[in-house]
Amino acid sequence: MEIKYVARNYKISDKFKDIIEKKLSKIEKYFDKDVEVKVNCIEQNERCKLELTINSSGLYLRSEVESDNMYNNIDTALPKLEKQIVKNTKKYKNKFAEKVSYDAFEFIDEAPKMESGKVVKTKTFDLDPISVEDAEAYMDAVGHNFYVFLNGETGEINVLYRRNDGNLGLIEVRK
Repeated sequence: MEIKYVARNYKISDKFKDIIEKKLSKIEKYFDKDVEVKVNCIEQNERCKLELTINSSGLYLRSEVESDNMYNNIDTALPKLEKQIVKNTKKYKNKFAEKVSYDAFEFIDEAPKMESGKVVKTKTFDLDPISVEDAEAYMDAVGHNFYVFLNGETGEINVLYRRNDGNLGLIEVRK
């Protein structure tokens, strides 16, 4: 397991790294292949945010938690990750270790319920080329957190979305 640390306005101590490495090693059993983990520690306005991103053979799992203590965040983020791993084992069997017993979990008490959503509504619409600024105005007008549009500058389909911090994100879809 390769662990990469990134810090913004937070000093990552050796003690913190030891705890992270010890706890993350417990979920390594779920993966057959090499696993990369990015640990992002951010302190802002006296709040500590911990983001854990796992990449294993193109499968991405992510947990983001925020509190007033980075050490508490570890104990909140790891159960979230383990739930994602267990939920996704049925979907992506080839991405996970096949010999793992799910009787004894490391950070959760019981297996999460497998709820599969179904498509209940389909929308079809024509895409006219517009600017990113126009897409933002349309997104706000319809009251959604995202907007799919044909970018007038690039000619590609894009998705504009509102991030948790209030800023915007742009996904560019390429053929």
